[in-house]
Amino acid sequence: MTERLTHRLRITGRVQGVGYRYSMMAEAGRLGVTGWVRNCRDGSVEALVSGSPDQIDALLVWARRGPPAALVEDVAVAPDAGEFASFNALPDA
Repeated sequence: MTERLTHRLRITGRVQGVGYRYSMMAEAGRLGVTGWVRNCRDGSVEALVSGSPDQIDALLVWARRGPPAALVEDVAVAPDAGEFASFNALPDA
């Protein structure tokens, strides 16, 4: 059985209005990561991501860079729980 990790991410910087959520959905799909992503009222982006350690590491590398128009200042990572069938964008929080 492959180990699966779930982490909650809080991404800050210029990450709204630059296609961050949809770019993350595409990258998560490419990597086979499941979970969700949404914009937050404070201007950050929150994501709950689940996958193998290698998949999560690869998504974190991407999250720290983001899409071309983003300017990521920080990605806070905290262990969490949950299992998901796919990766989706949720309504803003």
